[in-house]
Amino acid sequence: MSDVVGARAKKKPAPWRGRMRVKDARKRLIHLRCTDHERAAIKAVAEEAGFSVGAFLRLLALGDAGPRAVRRPPAERAELARILGQLGKIGSNVNQIAKAIHTTRNLPSWSELAEIKADIATVRAAVLKALGYDHKG
Repeated sequence: MSDVVGARAKKKPAPWRGRMRVKDARKRLIHLRCTDHERAAIKAVAEEAGFSVGAFLRLLALGDAGPRAVRRPPAERAELARILGQLGKIGSNVNQIAKAIHTTRNLPSWSELAEIKADIATVRAAVLKALGYDHKG
């Protein structure tokens, strides 16, 4: 039994532990003192711009947010509410079709399927718009 314990203790660490993932890793931290109100304001402006706080401050200080900074487009609440309504309509259509199939054993008509397809295309376009992708494709 001691051999088993010894074997577990000598197990190699995972290859990614202890190594930097990128050549020029960010390993230095800059501390900034601010009030709760200032912190909330900085975070709100960064979110409005679509960046994390760190990426936003790098953008302001250096003119570049960094190669791996993910820009998150702000999603509008009204647009998301409209999308939620569209999803509800699609769910209702699917339930009606499922009920019709179970009660009559008939498949839905092509017009019903075309309506669902159009609803899904509308929701897809709205989601793409909310995410900042206004192109169609």
